[in-house]
Amino acid sequence: MTALQKLYEGKAKILYATADPTVLLACYKDDATAFNAQKRGTIAGKGRINCTMAAHLFRKLEAAGVPTHFVNCPGPDEMLVRALTIVPLEVIVRNIAAGSLCKQTGLALGTELNPPLVEFCYKNDDFGDPLVTEGRIYAMKLATPEQVREIETLTRRINDLLREFFQQCGITLVDFKIEFGIDAGGRIVLGDEISPDTCRLWDAQESDPVARVLDKDRFRQDLGNVEGAYQRVLDKVLAN
Repeated sequence: MTALQKLYEGKAKILYATADPTVLLACYKDDATAFNAQKRGTIAGKGRINCTMAAHLFRKLEAAGVPTHFVNCPGPDEMLVRALTIVPLEVIVRNIAAGSLCKQTGLALGTELNPPLVEFCYKNDDFGDPLVTEGRIYAMKLATPEQVREIETLTRRINDLLREFFQQCGITLVDFKIEFGIDAGGRIVLGDEISPDTCRLWDAQESDPVARVLDKDRFRQDLGNVEGAYQRVLDKVLAN
């Protein structure tokens, strides 16, 4: 499908219109950002890796009954997706305490969270994607109570499926961020991507706190071998 007008360019992807108004072309970039784009760089091959991995996981989730925006991949770093009206919330699922949760709460790194913690952030770079309460979501009219309930139900289902899948890959799913939108039929649908950019992933067989990191924390914390970690995750995912 031929790309037409560029509609949007974000930190990780460029979205183009296509001849079908219900379908968009997402081109994944090698650009890397962290700390609300205060740190910038490039991860060689990231676009290809993230696109391929996201497509594989979207197919797995669709097969399990989770609606996603995925259509197909016309190229190694290109994904055709259904056009959605994005719900301006980032949904964060935490199975193990890490990152900002530890800094904000004092929970020790590696603390298991049972049940998993589901949090909402306002998707707005100008405000730094702040954590929001349900009351604020409704006051700001970001989503209705019914949409929030459906999103949380879908999110917990997605977490169960992904945790089990990554466990089969020898990877611990520490936490991840997902986004949702509303399709032409009014359904709540999983959008964006699932990749080492949006997930915190640890090698389940590795005890060393640096060597086990297989996600964008290697870029955030200057741990080195970012490209190798991303490729390793992709290889494990595609083998399952």
